[in-house]
Amino acid sequence: MATVAAPIDATSTAAWKALEAHQEKLEAEGIDLKAWFAADAERVNKLSFDAGDLHFDLSKNLVTDETVKLLCDLAREVKLEERRDAMFSGEHINTTEDRAVLHTALRRPASEKGQLIVDGQDVVADVHEVLDRMYAFAERVRSGEWKGVTGKKIEHLVSIGIGGSDLGPVMAYEALRPYADAGIDCRYISNIDPNDQAEKLKGLDPETTLVIIVSKTFTTLETLTNAREVKTWMLEQLKAQGAIDGSDEQNAEAVAKHFVAVSTALDKVEAFGIDPANAFGFWNWVGGRYSVDSAVGLSLIVVLGPERFQQFLEGFHAIDEYFCNTPLENNAVALMGLLNVWYVNFFGSKSHAVLPYCQYLHRFPAYLQQLTMESNGKHVRWDGSAVTSDTGEIFWGEPGTNGQHAFYQLLHQGTVVVPADFIAFANTANPATDGGQDVHELFLGNFLAQTKALAFGKTADEVRAEGTPEQIVPARCFEGNRPTTSIFGDTLTPFALGELIALYEHIVFVEGTVWGIDSYDQWGVELGKQLAKQITPAFHDDAAKDEQDASTQALIEFYRAHRK
Repeated sequence: MATVAAPIDATSTAAWKALEAHQEKLEAEGIDLKAWFAADAERVNKLSFDAGDLHFDLSKNLVTDETVKLLCDLAREVKLEERRDAMFSGEHINTTEDRAVLHTALRRPASEKGQLIVDGQDVVADVHEVLDRMYAFAERVRSGEWKGVTGKKIEHLVSIGIGGSDLGPVMAYEALRPYADAGIDCRYISNIDPNDQAEKLKGLDPETTLVIIVSKTFTTLETLTNAREVKTWMLEQLKAQGAIDGSDEQNAEAVAKHFVAVSTALDKVEAFGIDPANAFGFWNWVGGRYSVDSAVGLSLIVVLGPERFQQFLEGFHAIDEYFCNTPLENNAVALMGLLNVWYVNFFGSKSHAVLPYCQYLHRFPAYLQQLTMESNGKHVRWDGSAVTSDTGEIFWGEPGTNGQHAFYQLLHQGTVVVPADFIAFANTANPATDGGQDVHELFLGNFLAQTKALAFGKTADEVRAEGTPEQIVPARCFEGNRPTTSIFGDTLTPFALGELIALYEHIVFVEGTVWGIDSYDQWGVELGKQLAKQITPAFHDDAAKDEQDASTQALIEFYRAHRK
């Protein structure tokens, strides 16, 4: 393991004990956002912040001035700022893998070459060497210079990956569809379930399709299984269309012109039939869930173009700089992470909703599920000792207004309190009116209404004043005091999306530092992979089946009886 100072037990700090007493006092006095707003005309100003071109309103959270002070005290007692600086400078804070954590280097400008030397490497120079190669490749595809085996321009892109090699690019592609100007349709295959591949390949012309295989080691089971199947599909379809004759020579030419890779395993890439010159790598200091702004984002560069991908990187970097250079008390990024700790550890919250009022962000909550839960779902600290408090939250969500007609009932009137982040933009790529009504304003009216309702609720007297029959008054009351953060942007641009992703990356870091955990390994995903390799032969091998537990054996018997 890397030699890093042992984590400070947050629960033993003076600030933690003060926060416990403070929370008990708030509960005893009665948490009342409506009263807190009425008593402090400056509350909104004090709890509103601007970072990059995003605006943050934290005023509807269950905090007072004292809460914010104590949370910042806690951050300093666990040495949040020192660990932040260690991460940015390339120290090996990923202890179980003895690695630096440098996803922030992926978006540092070329002007910073020579300023970050880690393990003997000029990290920024390395990043820009790969970026330049990707930009040149993307321009060849976008311009039509890169052609398939029959000389046709590429019109379809299929990206094959899983986990961090898929969730980020899929989310970003969906979010930035209005900026995809190359006339190239992009599809993503991740699930090993054959249905995923079957649906994604429907209607594709192999002569105009380029496949990107995204696997750092070129060994990921799901990705390589899907890659081999797509390769078979490609060659069979090209032969059926008379594009190739099926000879080894023409098959090899077809693979070379229709497949590229994001990988550092050049020998395996070449064995697959891909020219190593068309393989783009990234580094062991980039975790998969932090890699969308690396070569993993190659599909985005092709469909959006290098200039817009550069804007995407600049959005990340703007939040990195803000997070590093803004005092904690005024740092919206740090405060959002500390607020999550406040709710998890002092209010017992188990989940956190992210509710984008922007349909283009419909995959953003799913992306955050991996980023947050794979990072902070840990039961030991970075020195191997047991955690001393609850860690992690279940992140979930759907775009508004769809969610309003699904799960908001629980948010408003359920017995559990779910902190929620609401995200919206003042402008839309697709303005519309309905009978003179600006539809986007109607949409944003819902965005504002929900946070107001969650914060301030509705009393029995207010319900009665509407003429509601007494017997149903209780059912129509809203307690309020449900915490929300509002994140408002100008427009969902590549820059803004980069900002949002970096925001949550650093929220994860803040929480992980307080909890004393290594947010950058993911050993929890390994056991299931190992067992799957052991179990798969048991579908047909009685000896392998007999080695399984009774439940697994019974389920295998069900499969054998029903598989047609």
